[in-house]
Amino acid sequence: MALLIRNGEIVTGSSRFVADIWCEGETITTIARDIAAPAGAEVVEAAGKLVFPGFIDPHTHIHLPFMGTFAKDTYATATRAAVVGGTTTLFDMCCPSREEAPSDAFNSWKEKASGLACCDYAFHMGVTKFDGQTDAQLREIVAVGIGSFKIFLAYKGAFGIDDAELFQTLRLARELGVITAAHCENETLVAELQKQFVAEGKTGPEWHHASRPPRVEAEGVHHLMSFAEAADAPVYIVHLSCLEALEEALRGRLRGVDVRVETLIQYLVLDKSYAALPDFEGAKYVMSPPLRDKSNQPVLWNALRQGLIETVGTDHAPFDFATQKPMGREDFTKIPNGIPSVEDRISLLYTHGVRTGRIDLHTFVNIASTNAAKIFGLFPRKGTIQPGSDADLVVFDPDCRGRLGVAGQTSAVDYNVFEGWEIQGRASVVTVRGEIAARDGRFTGTPGRGRLLNTRRD
Repeated sequence: MALLIRNGEIVTGSSRFVADIWCEGETITTIARDIAAPAGAEVVEAAGKLVFPGFIDPHTHIHLPFMGTFAKDTYATATRAAVVGGTTTLFDMCCPSREEAPSDAFNSWKEKASGLACCDYAFHMGVTKFDGQTDAQLREIVAVGIGSFKIFLAYKGAFGIDDAELFQTLRLARELGVITAAHCENETLVAELQKQFVAEGKTGPEWHHASRPPRVEAEGVHHLMSFAEAADAPVYIVHLSCLEALEEALRGRLRGVDVRVETLIQYLVLDKSYAALPDFEGAKYVMSPPLRDKSNQPVLWNALRQGLIETVGTDHAPFDFATQKPMGREDFTKIPNGIPSVEDRISLLYTHGVRTGRIDLHTFVNIASTNAAKIFGLFPRKGTIQPGSDADLVVFDPDCRGRLGVAGQTSAVDYNVFEGWEIQGRASVVTVRGEIAARDGRFTGTPGRGRLLNTRRD
């Protein structure tokens, strides 16, 4: 493949300038002014547009068995949606049950993605138990290229691990040079509060937040900080939602804990009032940790601007409103958790972050691409624009206006929580390793061309 992107304003996490980008053999080979395109090369005219490194979603659940059902997307539909929205690399969570061997789960997730994924992808390897076989199997999984684990401190009797397993996981991660991503909520408090509310007849989706209040999340973060400090292990907090949890993470960081923090696009633009919508509409907005009081939004935006929170993901977990969310119509604890957003993250972050002045363009690139590449062992192959990097590029039209909604989306789920929301700014052309994979909201790439990435740090 030979591709020339001409006259665009290139924006990375640290620089901004107008130049041409010449891509050949799936990589960026030259960045200069007035590059002449050889015969047969594909040329994209980017004058008046911004050119970003391909965006990275550090947190998705594409294949997800959860609460007796499965997430609606496949690797084909979810990665098409990602690419259309400007995401060219994503990290999916491989989540075995406590009864499943890690190696079996890892092989299953690989088989479901291979030949279907339309963008490059990597896995966070879920650790949902730590028994006599786990140590050896995790070592084998890391040896073939997995550089991160995922643990849950939230789901009693399901994915959650106990304290001994937590410490063993962190100690192994430290030894292998692996970073551990953690869902932080106190599982006992969640279970007891859920039991209390259901017994009191408080069963609607509006009670989901009350069963997992900010202090429950903060206690989970505090717990992780204590164990990470004892194990001297690097950790990554996924989907942090509130001030109380952030304060606990920062206390750990001040003590010397190597901790990175992620928030989600949902927490930046939605609040808990959506989960209280009548006629069970609130179920569309049920996720864990829950959407919070709106007062947390400026806290999260400020933390992103100051570098206290490093990444913005989606926790993309699509469950149909018509057939799956109603599993919890009589009991909110049975509503499949998740909000689909992999397709809309970048336009929303630009519209509500850059256009409003909450963040600048360099912060935008860092939190949506560069920082994730650095944290998870992909930089500078991904996350920047320089010779030798993969030709993952987003030609972005800052003046494009549109509205989000289920009618125009690529994801297979039957609703969009941002229905009717106006955006200003959209990916115009998206390339995945030099191939034009999307144009103006339509997927144009080669199905199944995505590759499993090696994220292990040697």
